[in-house]
Amino acid sequence: MEYLKAFLTGGLICCACQLLIDKTALTPARILTGCVVTGVLLGALGLYPALVRWAGAGATVPLTGFGNLLAEGTREAVEREGLLGALTGPLSAASGGVAAAVLFGALAALLFSSKEK
Repeated sequence: MEYLKAFLTGGLICCACQLLIDKTALTPARILTGCVVTGVLLGALGLYPALVRWAGAGATVPLTGFGNLLAEGTREAVEREGLLGALTGPLSAASGGVAAAVLFGALAALLFSSKEK
């Protein structure tokens, strides 16, 4: 049941974004940015953590989950360090995922070669 909830939640988030791509004149970059901002806003309001508890990875993997991570990191750092935490919190909260993406991207570039179409 846990996998079903994760799959449905992640699928609904991705479906909503795909509908925005297909049915509006918004560029994909604006839609992706909107997903991150939506995650930040829902996380700041305390709504997204409840979705994460219910859906697990189905809510943390999409870009809305990244936005929630930024909001959560900011809130925790501001409580610990004051106003300076607003600048350092999102960076420290997301640093592990960003570092992994850079590392795996570099490994893929070293192991595979691109081909012309």
